[in-house]
Amino acid sequence: MNNSALDGNDTKYWWQYMTSYHWFVFVMAALAWLFDCLDQQIFILFRDTALKNLLEKGVDAKAYGGYATSIFVAGWATGGLIFGSVGDRVGRAKTLTLTVLLYSVFTGLSALSTSWWDFAIYRFITGLGVGGVFGLAVALIADTLPDRARPFALGLLQALSAVGNITAGVISIWMGSLIKSGSLSENTSWKVAFLIGSVPAFLCVFIQLKLKEPEKWVQAREAGRATGVKFGSYTSLLGEARWRKPALLGMVLCISGVIGLWGIGFFAPELVGDVINTSLTEKMKAQGLDEVAIKAELSSQGAYYKGLNSIIQNFGAFFGMLSFPFLAQRLGRRATFVILFIGALAATNGYFQLFKSADQMWMSAVMGFFQLALFAGFAVYLPELFPTRLRSTGTSFCYNVGRFLAATGPFTLGILQKRLGDAAIANLPKGADEAAQAAAKLGAFRDATMWVSLVFLLGIAVVFFLPETKGRPMPED
Repeated sequence: MNNSALDGNDTKYWWQYMTSYHWFVFVMAALAWLFDCLDQQIFILFRDTALKNLLEKGVDAKAYGGYATSIFVAGWATGGLIFGSVGDRVGRAKTLTLTVLLYSVFTGLSALSTSWWDFAIYRFITGLGVGGVFGLAVALIADTLPDRARPFALGLLQALSAVGNITAGVISIWMGSLIKSGSLSENTSWKVAFLIGSVPAFLCVFIQLKLKEPEKWVQAREAGRATGVKFGSYTSLLGEARWRKPALLGMVLCISGVIGLWGIGFFAPELVGDVINTSLTEKMKAQGLDEVAIKAELSSQGAYYKGLNSIIQNFGAFFGMLSFPFLAQRLGRRATFVILFIGALAATNGYFQLFKSADQMWMSAVMGFFQLALFAGFAVYLPELFPTRLRSTGTSFCYNVGRFLAATGPFTLGILQKRLGDAAIANLPKGADEAAQAAAKLGAFRDATMWVSLVFLLGIAVVFFLPETKGRPMPED
């Protein structure tokens, strides 16, 4: 944890360069991103239950879960492009306040949905706010904190997102216990969860009261007015060769990680739910329980195990994200990315192919370690590619524009799963029971994740065309 990797003669730890105001900025940015991730994970854990209640009986809720995820990710991409540019033009702190307010309000409104259509609209607008936060929080920290502390603080920022995800898992377990006790029905549990996700709106008050724009940005903005240089301009970002190459290659790097996580990794609750439901159903039928009792128990246990799996997955993710800045300071950014992409490919396939019972949930932690460590890499590496006037814009462009393509990940997974599942069911003997059909669908889901996970190979390939930024100052015009 010593910061000496940056300078052989430096014996200080990175946090010793931080003043009280530096810590205040870090905490505000970290909370904005933590609560952002809380809202994301609440959606992931409760989308299936929400859609079962919002869709007509007989409609495939899992398929619509993929559609809803794609819409949410598309909103995320749109918000990232808009607010990343706005943050460079009018200020990181002001824009961060707006994005937190946006995702908080519309997460709360999601609880009031009465149909698939208004739920999808609320998720898209929530995505706008969610998409803006990352680039703004990263740029705010990168421009405010000392260079010695920057990579480690950004890694910690991303690691703390796991706390938001774990909190959502605790909420899911709590919902499961309330359902089991009869205090809450499954039909209303998702509404309560989304309302809890709206609480971070209060964070806006604290941001507005004390958070100032980074002095580096203020000075660069004043100089820019004198010279006429453009801030937050996509014309500058993509029109100047110096910035266009890292922007486009950085975008491809992020596409690989985002599709891997949102197209596969965050569908772990569906796998857990199917595996647990299958094993519990067989056990309870053997005990002679009726269909009503079985359904009630499955509702409670499903919420519990999904929440537990989320906690385990994000426990691994926390340590994965903490590891990136330290590995990157020793091995370099590019070598660290290659190692983690290879690990993500292996761990993702291992989890989705081999997970068969609750005692194997440890595999979720391994998958979370590698998949989410990549996102700490994005937080550390992307701001090192762009100047102050384009830092939020460039970071948001790389991290978010690829989400338009990444939004196809859940959609593609759903299509693959359906086609493979239909084929598997068609090959079953005539008169196969529901259990056999469910097993065939589960096998198809596992196979679909294997094919989509090959996207991690794209990340490995593009790393070799990006610059190594270890030990270099952040670029300026």
